[in-house]
Amino acid sequence: MKTQVISFGYNRENVKSGILHIGVGNFHRAHQEYYTSLLLENEDQQNWGICGAMILPSDERLYKALKGQGGEYTLTVCGRNGEDTAYRLGALNELYWGIEEPEKIINKIADKDIKIITLTITEGGYNIEKATGAFILEDENIRHDLQHHTTPKTAFGYVAEGLRRRMNLGNGSVTILSCDNLQHNGNTAKKAFMSFFCAQDMKLAAWVEKNVTFPNSMVDRITPATRPEDISRLNKKNGVCDEAPVYCEDFIQWVIEDKFIAGRPAWERVGVEFTDDVTAYENMKLSLLNASHTLLSYPSFLSGYRKVDDAMHDERIEKFVRQFMDIDITPYVPAPGNTDLELYKKTLIERFGNRSVSDQIARLCFDGISKFPVYVMPNLGKMINDGADLTRVAYLIAAYRHYLKYKVDDNGAAFEVAEPWITAEDLQVIGSDNAMDFLALSAFGSVNLKASESFCSLYLNFVEEIKANGAMKTLEGILK
Repeated sequence: MKTQVISFGYNRENVKSGILHIGVGNFHRAHQEYYTSLLLENEDQQNWGICGAMILPSDERLYKALKGQGGEYTLTVCGRNGEDTAYRLGALNELYWGIEEPEKIINKIADKDIKIITLTITEGGYNIEKATGAFILEDENIRHDLQHHTTPKTAFGYVAEGLRRRMNLGNGSVTILSCDNLQHNGNTAKKAFMSFFCAQDMKLAAWVEKNVTFPNSMVDRITPATRPEDISRLNKKNGVCDEAPVYCEDFIQWVIEDKFIAGRPAWERVGVEFTDDVTAYENMKLSLLNASHTLLSYPSFLSGYRKVDDAMHDERIEKFVRQFMDIDITPYVPAPGNTDLELYKKTLIERFGNRSVSDQIARLCFDGISKFPVYVMPNLGKMINDGADLTRVAYLIAAYRHYLKYKVDDNGAAFEVAEPWITAEDLQVIGSDNAMDFLALSAFGSVNLKASESFCSLYLNFVEEIKANGAMKTLEGILK
């Protein structure tokens, strides 16, 4: 049965761009453009259309597809109940590709009508060195942009030249709003952009300090990559011919610090939440969503599962995740704003099990070295100090060791490990046959795990049990 497509009702000819967005990918089109398209139904909000800026050579296919459709596309929202809703969105009312038209992007950034520059350039796009937290000025493209102002290759080069023209024209203040999924993304954006501006043009850097704000925001919506077979599937289901469709889960959240120096859309009318500080919201998401993803990833993968929804439909894994949320995390997560924490946890379980937006467990396992310090260790440190039950987290760390050391699941299937930030010292402690050595892994550095007798006792028992009986048999013992 075909899904009926709900189309926008506003006249796009009346929409004027007030936002320039760098990085017109799937998440942006399922999240910010979805909210903005809903808002544009209000006549008093039609000066907040989005001008898309795509700056990478790899953007060519999507750019040409969207350009050919006048910026319109379909978004299929996949319900947890198995029912889908499709929307035709029209918020993207201008679109430029930097490889062909860099001047148009630069001049748009300088345009007085643009009040907000938004970004989805991925965590790596901020060009911050993980070990030191410093902006990488030695990057080849950054070095190019520092010297060649009018032919930029990076977001930093484009924004610098656009803001320089804006400053010289007297076109006023602007907000730079990161929509990337990283903690305190506004602080990260400010550090990265200011580092570039200071290296290129101190006069510009001084102007930015007074005329640009960088709010933090928290974003959430699972949006898979759209493969060629998905394009065919979605078009057939929706009865359309769309070269750039997107699909996503039915959950959506956007919390933004209300620090817009040049005005902003009334996004609160369509469900966006504004706050003075996103920290509590970030803590809730990191501690419940992200930490639970990490918790289920290694045991599920070792048990033979490869898709998150398949794992979550195993009642043993669902019970394990729910116990972790209720017993280990909830005491340390104050509910921010009007959040109903019980409903939030119930919704997370449903989201993880959503068959329509199936996620790969390998993606959750990827780069554990970077994930443990942010998602797991802060709460684990508090749990150790409070004398809390450490069973589930000790099992997780034992499973992580087994995953890294043996690279074979319970069924004897071999797999590759993807840990881009692993160090020589990490490889040494992983290779050691003394399981206690593994607790010196760089990912665990913020907590002295060896100093906790209760943790070490549980952990060593789980190391032996997983090796002898497998991850799932060990988990069954925990659940009993």
